[in-house]
Amino acid sequence: MSNIFWSNIFKKGNSELNTIAQLWQQTPLFTDIPARQIEFLSAKMHVRQFRAEEIIFNQGDQGAGAILVLEGSVRVMANKTELAQLESGDFFGEIALAETDRRVADAYALADSSLVFFLKQDLEEWIEYEPRFGARFLMNLSSVLAQRLSQANKIIASQQS
Repeated sequence: MSNIFWSNIFKKGNSELNTIAQLWQQTPLFTDIPARQIEFLSAKMHVRQFRAEEIIFNQGDQGAGAILVLEGSVRVMANKTELAQLESGDFFGEIALAETDRRVADAYALADSSLVFFLKQDLEEWIEYEPRFGARFLMNLSSVLAQRLSQANKIIASQQS
């Protein structure tokens, strides 16, 4: 029995955390990683709201981690060329999980959006705590980055033909 007078009104609801964990679980980054590990990591992630047309990051900004679209939509552009239009469940910026180099594209919200930031620092702490799952994650990340590189190579080759 719940008593409103004695409940913790400041405690964040689990529904958003569950949604975030489920969305990450559906990405190739978390293939073969147990749900409880994804939930643990998701609890450390940062949710941020963006208004339509608001810049998320600019090309050349320092990268800090990957970003998951929780709600809304995002456009990723490089040199006035659209690279992607992303919706709920899509992720981007994962290069920054491997290397905190400068961002290679611009990203901005197309509509009011909620984005989940998965910082490299949080990943590194988790890898120290759970090295076996961390190794699995890094293999998944390598696979995602290799697929993106392969796609880019195909596009470049087709443009030179």
